[in-house]
Amino acid sequence: MYKVLIHHATYETVSEAIKKAFEVFPFDLCGKKVLIKPNVLRASQPEEGITTHPMILRAVVDTVEMMKPISIIVGDNSGVFSYGANEDAFIKTGLMEAAKGYYQNIGTDSIKVDFNPDFLSTISISRVALESDFIISIPKFKTHGLTVLSGGIKNSYGFLPGAQKARLHKAAGNPERFNNLIVEVFRIRVPDFFIVDGIVAMEGNGPASSDLRETNLVLASDNAVALDGVMATMMGCDPGRLRFLQRARELNLGDYDLNHLEIVGDITIIPDFKLPPLGGEAVHSNRAMENLLNSRVLLKPRVDEGSCTGCGTCVGQCPVSALKMSDRFPQVDTDQCITCFCCQEICPSKSIILQ
Repeated sequence: MYKVLIHHATYETVSEAIKKAFEVFPFDLCGKKVLIKPNVLRASQPEEGITTHPMILRAVVDTVEMMKPISIIVGDNSGVFSYGANEDAFIKTGLMEAAKGYYQNIGTDSIKVDFNPDFLSTISISRVALESDFIISIPKFKTHGLTVLSGGIKNSYGFLPGAQKARLHKAAGNPERFNNLIVEVFRIRVPDFFIVDGIVAMEGNGPASSDLRETNLVLASDNAVALDGVMATMMGCDPGRLRFLQRARELNLGDYDLNHLEIVGDITIIPDFKLPPLGGEAVHSNRAMENLLNSRVLLKPRVDEGSCTGCGTCVGQCPVSALKMSDRFPQVDTDQCITCFCCQEICPSKSIILQ
């Protein structure tokens, strides 16, 4: 039986909630390589409620430190709005300081893996996500125009560096296929533990809505399907109506049926919680959003020869060998490029431009 913790907390008392989460789910992290992945959609202030709050991250890092892992990495690949600006996003959100020196730009090293050919035959995943012994995912309690909610399953979309996110949006073509797609990304490397920042929740047309609610909750589980099912229920939505949860259950990744879950704490429906349309129309029919995604798909890296030192770091880093040295400078094979932008992230002279 899958278990979900629901614990009341404020940002001032969140350390108690995180301690409780690790008591309910007692993991042995001694000697393990641990990746902690917050939700860093874009550069924003903590009070905007768009990203994981730094006090949640700090409490998780503090707790993990005491469990004596061999290494800790805190990182995420920023969303469609912030390609190539991971450090900036972490600094502005307060997450850089909260990471206590464990921040790493996980977009600078990726591995090409086979993917579902219904969407793309291959994609590139941050190497650290595939090589960590233990992954802690820290999503926000918030809505999303395409998937209704953005929780444990959707947070794994951040393992994709660069414009692949936009390419996959485009490859999906419609909301139902996109819901199936995020489950395909999620199951490449399923995180081991999920802690939800629900102290300030986002309602309305997320994932960057200005409609915020003080709900004073921290949720935790070792199963994302169960966790997201509880989140949906608390938002006043039948989880069985959400396509990504249906697909995850079909693939035996978990269950959202409350009769099959052990709830530690009280599950109550948040009154009058505003949801986006359940069919994904909030994003799919939004011309401005579609134009943004299309523009991101068209982005390709180009070398600024005026600042490039010809060191070749980008050539060695490209997971699909789309860069080759020519006349002292790297040249991009745009047909081979998968727009992961690892080259831009890793370039020591910041000579890779997106056009």
